[in-house]
Amino acid sequence: MTKREILVIGAGMVGTCTAFELALRGHTVSLLDRRMPGEETSYGNAGVIQREAVEPYSMPRKLGFLLAAALGRDPSVSYHPTAVLAMLPRLWQYWRASAPGRHAFISRDYAALIAHATSEHARLVTMADADTLVQREGLRIAFRSSMPFSAALQDAARLERQYGIAYRALDSTELARAEPAFRTSLAGAVHWLDSWSVSDPGKLVERYANLFRQQGGRFIQGDGLTLRQHGAGWQVDSNEGSIHAEHAVVALGPWAETLTRRLGYRLPLFVKRGYHRHYTGGGQVMVPTLDAERGYVMSSQVRGLRVTTGAEIARIDARPTPRQLTLAEQSARQLLDLGAPVESTPWMGSRPCVADMLPIIGDAGQHANLWFNFGHGHQGFTLGPASARLLADLIDGVPPYINAQAYSARRFLVN
Repeated sequence: MTKREILVIGAGMVGTCTAFELALRGHTVSLLDRRMPGEETSYGNAGVIQREAVEPYSMPRKLGFLLAAALGRDPSVSYHPTAVLAMLPRLWQYWRASAPGRHAFISRDYAALIAHATSEHARLVTMADADTLVQREGLRIAFRSSMPFSAALQDAARLERQYGIAYRALDSTELARAEPAFRTSLAGAVHWLDSWSVSDPGKLVERYANLFRQQGGRFIQGDGLTLRQHGAGWQVDSNEGSIHAEHAVVALGPWAETLTRRLGYRLPLFVKRGYHRHYTGGGQVMVPTLDAERGYVMSSQVRGLRVTTGAEIARIDARPTPRQLTLAEQSARQLLDLGAPVESTPWMGSRPCVADMLPIIGDAGQHANLWFNFGHGHQGFTLGPASARLLADLIDGVPPYINAQAYSARRFLVN
């Protein structure tokens, strides 16, 4: 197998895992980011490795939800009107891809990658001696009222039959016993048993980055957006001067569109922003819990109870508008003693989304020796190791461990 010099741009979960996988296979790899590994989007998620997420988050199509969202009455979604207008063509593509028949077709390819989420993380967790960061207790989807809970149980049974993922139904009494800090009675919960959680997401990325260094990889701070062609290869500016490599991998998450557009690509990318805050001195959840009807997640982290919001449609560089977090905090305080906030201001980050809900993994299609690994939406933290292995197979020219065609950037190229 030919050994190559490879530059990986972006040191979030996806980029760090990609760099490690390539170094493990004997390539000479440099990983570049403006910040240290795991300090951007990968730090700010709910810390859940979602094995149950076999179907990607679609755009809700019910008129009642759309009306509530438009009026600002649904806490799971928020938007900036100017951003919606700017993103309208991609949101329209997202809407069309979310139609039931199309979404079911997309989900088959999505589930093929999710199927390897925990097993690929397990390999790296063992190598990184990071078991103390990982809990294998699942994820709960909790419901305040009976009708949504009943519908969720029917859907959970379908997903178990179709994809083989395990769940347990908890009624109101069982949920109260399972989460003793809750002081409000809920209708029940769907407990997905195969998902994992991480008490410090940024620390896990850091452990994976240490693995990369142990394999001889080099981390460099620099501006990934300066990536450009250099002869038959690629060049980027860094704190150590210009860095050259034969191959380059773009793993810039929500910043991928800025770079790829500069290189001439027109991919249907957009971002969903999100917020979190930690709280201490109050209750904790035994298992990460999504308050399904209010659209936020609570997870116990090393810094306290982390409350993570749903989706905000906004420009990546727009000023923070953490209204969703305020609503989430109000809802969380109904359930348990939340305690005091740790941070003076909430954290904000962006999720890198593709209109058809599938990540972009593989060769760029228009440039030699350029590779893409981004667009994982809500699941970059979940899919980092699995998509890294897939891209490494493609770079090495070996049969990929799963069919890679559905994730190719070529699906968006105009003939």
